Amino acid sequence: MSNRRAFLKSAGTAGLAVGFGAIQQPLIANSFHEMAVPEDLTADLPELSEADYKIRQDKARYWMRKFNIDAIFVEGGTNLSYFTDTSWWSSERLFGFILSPDNEPVWICPAFELKRAKEVIKYGTDIRIWEEHESPYALFNGVMKDLGVPGGKLGIGPNVRNFMSEGIRKVAKFELVNGAPVTERSRAVKTDKEIQYMDVANRITKLAYREGFANLREGMDTGDLGQIIRSAHSKYGASGGGGPLFGHTSAFPHGTRERKTLAEGDIILVDGGCSVKGYRSDVTRTIVYGEPNAKQREVWNVVKEAQDGAFDIIKAGLPCSEADKAARRVVEKAGYGKGYKNFAHRLGHGIGMEGHEYPYLVSSNGLEMETGMTFTNEPGIYLYGEFGVRIEDSFVVTENGYKNFGDMASVSIDKPFG
Repeated sequence: MSNRRAFLKSAGTAGLAVGFGAIQQPLIANSFHEMAVPEDLTADLPELSEADYKIRQDKARYWMRKFNIDAIFVEGGTNLSYFTDTSWWSSERLFGFILSPDNEPVWICPAFELKRAKEVIKYGTDIRIWEEHESPYALFNGVMKDLGVPGGKLGIGPNVRNFMSEGIRKVAKFELVNGAPVTERSRAVKTDKEIQYMDVANRITKLAYREGFANLREGMDTGDLGQIIRSAHSKYGASGGGGPLFGHTSAFPHGTRERKTLAEGDIILVDGGCSVKGYRSDVTRTIVYGEPNAKQREVWNVVKEAQDGAFDIIKAGLPCSEADKAARRVVEKAGYGKGYKNFAHRLGHGIGMEGHEYPYLVSSNGLEMETGMTFTNEPGIYLYGEFGVRIEDSFVVTENGYKNFGDMASVSIDKPFG
């Protein structure tokens, strides 16, 4: 039995997944509303603790030693939140922390924001301030000296804006290097809590799509369906939505300005997600309003086979490139073009606190997957002037396979949720 089939068979929450056939509105609506689904699926999730954040900082320290980096600078944004549970807006004024392998975070902060900073900073008590007429960059040499590495290597976090990195570079008596290997490797492998958040987030999105599909009607526009999906996300405890595309507009992988109302026989492609405890879902489903024609069904089946072809080989130790190649071989063998002709994008991307993050499932990436890494698997075929099909599920890599977040894997164009 393949890894994919084994996981689907053993999924403990599979009872929530129900199939439905071609869109026959009364039947779908009734079958959905008869189901007993908890209103808020996020209610009993555990919170991140102080220990969790300290483990994250220790991860960064491990990778700094591994890559021979003496310290790393992180400013406002996702990495600031990930390592320190600090939320701070991005402005022209430098605010952030410097972390080293053997010391607590050292903060750099505008002087007039000091009292506010003390309210939100939870890790590290060394806060160095600069007045409005002073340069914050001048403080970096002193920090590096006090850390014992005055001429060492300072990693610049990947979300540090260019004017800040250049400001540091102009005054630095130390070497500036790329800090992305530290932040990316720290975040790439998820903990049990993070995996739990993402599992629930993806379940919510799939349930929300299913509710949207249960309320389709001829003549509705994409905004109508999008509103139903947003409301369903909210009902299940998350803020999120999905971007629908109808008919020939579904051939645009990331949408188009063209507006189309729903008609019998239209492909419906919905791509979107939500956030639970700061962790993202990403799901795409493609169905037909009415009875699929032979070509729609054929293309859908090829895309599903491509997704399964990647899932069947995924496990710890597999190079990321091989998953992309496996899916692409299926599309090429079926006669839908080589390379990126109709399967126009990489197979997938990393996912976590951000919808797209390191690492990526693309043919050029030889990085080996590790247990706990999380990705999307989203092959597609796009036939401009006709329609597009994409099927996307997020998953976590396990030692010998993978786990599909939120379960409810597609079975056929008529049964997009198992």
